[in-house]
Amino acid sequence: MSPRRHHRRDEVPPLDLERAQRSESVQAWHDGEWLVRTIPGRAASKLYRCPGCAQEIRPGVAHVVAWPADGRGDLGDRRHWHTPCWRARDRRRPT
Repeated sequence: MSPRRHHRRDEVPPLDLERAQRSESVQAWHDGEWLVRTIPGRAASKLYRCPGCAQEIRPGVAHVVAWPADGRGDLGDRRHWHTPCWRARDRRRPT
């Protein structure tokens, strides 16, 4: 019987599921370009008000965060939207 050889395996870092599910893109709309980040439900920990429908986005609800892509804005320019409200921006105005 041959001796067992213990090979050291490189440790693989655990998958950060929250980070993997978060995506960010630049979207062009009639009012300019926006950086849009998808927030998965498990990462949504605060209460926000959607500017598309004026309803609450409760903790645990997946949604998007959008802010101007021109780089002139700050954290105060970020808006949290229900995903369907964001997609319907061209068909209705913010409340």
